[in-house]
Amino acid sequence: MDKKELLKQVQSLAAQQLVTRDEVTAAFDAGANSGTDVEVSPQAGISHLLYYVGGAVVFLGISVLIWQNWTALNSVTKILCTLGSGVAAYMAAVFLGRDERFEIPSRAFYFISALVMPLGLQVTLHIAGLDTGSSGTQSVVSGILLTTFLLSYLANRKTVFTVFNIIFATWLFFSFTSFMVGGNPYFKWEFWAYCVLCVGLVYALLGYSFSETSQHALTGSLYGFGALCFLGAALALGDWNPHQNIFWELAFPGLVFGVMFLSVYLKSKAFLTFGSLYLMGYILKITSEYFAQSLGWPLALVLTGLGLMAIGYLHFNLKKRYLS
Repeated sequence: MDKKELLKQVQSLAAQQLVTRDEVTAAFDAGANSGTDVEVSPQAGISHLLYYVGGAVVFLGISVLIWQNWTALNSVTKILCTLGSGVAAYMAAVFLGRDERFEIPSRAFYFISALVMPLGLQVTLHIAGLDTGSSGTQSVVSGILLTTFLLSYLANRKTVFTVFNIIFATWLFFSFTSFMVGGNPYFKWEFWAYCVLCVGLVYALLGYSFSETSQHALTGSLYGFGALCFLGAALALGDWNPHQNIFWELAFPGLVFGVMFLSVYLKSKAFLTFGSLYLMGYILKITSEYFAQSLGWPLALVLTGLGLMAIGYLHFNLKKRYLS
């Protein structure tokens, strides 16, 4: 069917009120963004994967080259090999992206640039005399990268930009937070646990916001990392006897069950899996912390095993009934 016939058919369906303007627009938008959503054959999937693996190998090669010849290369050569390579890969990606036939190689070159440019900025700032290990320098590097890829995303809404924007934004959050608090002894490890907790919550919210968009392919991963960070930080904040935090120890089961049952509403296997794993970890922690001495290890282990079996049964039934 050619374009004219297709448009006539759409016109006919609209005249019969069988399709609406919103449905046609939604279908057009889905097709326009099909580069991130379309199902690919296994052969094509392997081909796409090889592009990214090749990009990672290129990054590794540049890193090894600089490491092996650090003393032999002068400052200009070091910058050209790293930052110059990253900029060149970015420009190649832009050039290839102008032709739809080279869309996948274009993404691979964006991937290379996103890996190499951080190395190039670190080398450049090191040559400039800055301490690249300081949180201030890390904030500058991550801020430059985030700005670059955020502008790239606004110009061309590719999923690869979204992924690295999330990574660079997380990097900037932790480095800038470290820069702000400095060596203040008031901010102990609990402060960083709260930071991880917030990051996990933001990841989960981002995953939900992407679920109905052209970038819904990221939803599962964001749910997984979100649950991992959020529940991991919450479990850590409970601490260990005799320094336990009663609030977090009492709140943690509610958070875990909330995540597990939220998995039913969101159809998220990641939420269900990590919720089950962390609930198992919580039972092992509480049993060894409070009941090992009073009940004895054998009885405590029996109760723990029964609890783990119950969690396994709950996980299996929820997954079979609601997520299969």
